Amino acid sequence: MGLKTLRVNSARIPKSNIEEDMIPELGQFALTLAFGFALVQSVLPMLGASRGNLLWMRSARATSLAQMAFTLVAFAALMRSFVVSDFTVLNVVENSHSLKPLLFKIAGTWGSHEGSLLLWVLILTMFGAAVSFFGTNISEGLRARTLSVQAWISVGFFSFMLFTSNPFERVFPPPPDGQDLNPLLQDVGLAMHPPLLYIGYVGFSIVFSFAVAALIEGRVDAAWARWVRPWTLAAWISLTGGIALGSWWAYYELGWGGWWFWDPVENVSFMPWLLGTALLHSAIVTEKRDAFKSWTILLAILTFSMSLLGTFIVRSGLLTSVHAFAVDPERGLYILWLLGLSIGGSLLLFAWRAPALESGGLFRPISREAGLLVNNLLLASATGTVLFGTLYPLFVEALSGERLSVGPPFFNSTFIPMMLPLVFAMAIGPFLSWKRADLAGVLQRLKFAAVLSGLTALVVWYLTEGGPVLAYLSLALTLWLFLASVMEWTGRIRFGEVPIKEALRRVKNLPRAAHGMTMAHLGLSVAIVGFVGSTAWKSEEIAFVTSGTEISIAGFDVVFEGVERITGPNYVANRGTLIVERNGDYVTTLYPERRQYPVAQYSTTESSIRSTLAGDLYASLAEPASAEAEEQGAWTLRILYEPLVNFIWIGSAMLVLGGGLSLSDRRLRIGAPRRSARRPAAAETPAE
Repeated sequence: MGLKTLRVNSARIPKSNIEEDMIPELGQFALTLAFGFALVQSVLPMLGASRGNLLWMRSARATSLAQMAFTLVAFAALMRSFVVSDFTVLNVVENSHSLKPLLFKIAGTWGSHEGSLLLWVLILTMFGAAVSFFGTNISEGLRARTLSVQAWISVGFFSFMLFTSNPFERVFPPPPDGQDLNPLLQDVGLAMHPPLLYIGYVGFSIVFSFAVAALIEGRVDAAWARWVRPWTLAAWISLTGGIALGSWWAYYELGWGGWWFWDPVENVSFMPWLLGTALLHSAIVTEKRDAFKSWTILLAILTFSMSLLGTFIVRSGLLTSVHAFAVDPERGLYILWLLGLSIGGSLLLFAWRAPALESGGLFRPISREAGLLVNNLLLASATGTVLFGTLYPLFVEALSGERLSVGPPFFNSTFIPMMLPLVFAMAIGPFLSWKRADLAGVLQRLKFAAVLSGLTALVVWYLTEGGPVLAYLSLALTLWLFLASVMEWTGRIRFGEVPIKEALRRVKNLPRAAHGMTMAHLGLSVAIVGFVGSTAWKSEEIAFVTSGTEISIAGFDVVFEGVERITGPNYVANRGTLIVERNGDYVTTLYPERRQYPVAQYSTTESSIRSTLAGDLYASLAEPASAEAEEQGAWTLRILYEPLVNFIWIGSAMLVLGGGLSLSDRRLRIGAPRRSARRPAAAETPAE
């Protein structure tokens, strides 16, 4: 492992293939050059900022672009090895196969520990290059320090990859074929899931770098908050999309019919999302009111710290999961050192410099600032709860060897009660004014929404004839949030108060960030409807079936017609046929599969789903209970009815769309305006 590469005897390679066989070496050389540029960038711009040397500060632009270019070359070299099935590369041998479809060969590039780490570093360098290219309106000193801190992170991950996790390690003699990628990962949804998730994880690195640079510089103001917000928003959008896509994949691919299981690896992607949401709202206060400075800096540090923690947990060997990379603990120890230096160092710097930051504007207990503070405290507390439930079993096992399981009952009983007040506050917050607000007046305006929400919950209770009380309370609060968001938006355009033409003009002139906020709040309310419906009123039937067996569920009659053997590109499968009827009328035919992948020696369940807005009829086929049962054609069939589950994906898409609308707002894209008259470069101080 490491930098050592097994030499291949060129005499045994056909002459026409010698140049092609050097592509992995080219990739490794490019990776080493990128590491060198990261080392330079981690020192020179920071020194330039402290000494007021403009040339040294501006060197960060060239080094960040070079880092990205050489890392991109390395990534392309690895991808090419997967596409052409170059089995002289150990990474390709362990994670690909010549019969695998092209899409999954490409996805295999980031389907391993080494490949995913290379993707992580590529995105890291892209964010640094983006700041250097688009951040021309950022002061020279802050940009130099930010890019230097970003390079510190790059140095840590480049060294980790080159010395412990070389993606270009050779194997000789090469095997005739590869061992294949985990079949569960051979899916379109999961091919897109890691890149989106990593853009989210790594995107928070640049926000972290901005925060540390501001602490070093000793200045946090409205301009800093405006520079930070678009990067935070971009990372949040991608992380939202990645989590939603992963949840959707787990729902239809794993065959258990759920969209979230509070798995430790699910949790470590959720925690940065929670803190990133708090950071977005806190940065608004810093920009608008020059308040929450220290809190915003701390959130920026903690959000990226949660991303690093997730990297450690996934790659340390602490847990076994379909999401995790099974690697040796020594690699985990290396990441633990990186984690300690990054988090520990930044928190020590925060403890030293944060007290010197000015507190900013004052506000009353009833105000928009106070509402956003409540938002932040609830999100931070929820993150702490998830963190405790995730790490506690790992600590207990490490100290005593005893295995504990902290699952959905714990998280549902602790996390959900914190979210209900948050939903309530989200409905009120946009109506509150800065500095001082009239809470009684706001509640009076929302009285209609409150009454309608309560009545709707009562109607649902009557129609469903029972269910958890918390589910009805959640639905009432969700509808309250939805109606309040619509009322706030229509109030902005004065819908019903002015002619339609004037209202449309107001819609056009309303900042996109305002449209984005409304869309995101509506999206969350829609997603909560899916969360509640698919959890509280789910129906499930599990049965041993033979040809002709009939099962009734949620008003549907499902007849099992038997199983046939089919062959795929790199698998064989048993495909079941289910005829679905309702009140004697034909509805649809479902075809759940049980696939076997001979190369990987792995079996998967491919569910079949009939989807509507009202709910999903979900079927999955398990292995026969015994060899005798298989001879008799008896299979284990699982059928579920998931009410309203598709509202989860619709709401998630609305969240992403809302974030995209906000990000497209011109005020965020241009950041803080330049001063009309700048001092000569030679006269600039290090703080600039």
